Amino acid sequence: AKVLEIARRLSRGEALRTEEEEEEEGCQRHREPLEVFCKEDGALLCAICRESRAHRAHTVLPVPEIVREYKEQIQAGLQTLKDDRDKLLELREAEMRRNW
Repeated sequence: AKVLEIARRLSRGEALRTEEEEEEEGCQRHREPLEVFCKEDGALLCAICRESRAHRAHTVLPVPEIVREYKEQIQAGLQTLKDDRDKLLELREAEMRRNW
């Protein structure tokens, strides 16, 4: 959810949080900044959590990279929806003309 929120803010051209705000939203357990994203758990992790047994074997990516990845997926899905909408509008218009 946090990654999607970051992607939304970036796509709208909004500024990301300041360092003070990030520190407030850092790791609750270690008070460290959240630097990586665990793909298996879908969670942002600090460096200490990353090395814990719970995540050591998991695939993790830096936050900017995962934001870029999810943003591309969202944009691809959005383009598909726009194309489908355009096709439906064309079909509706054709039906309306045929009915007339």
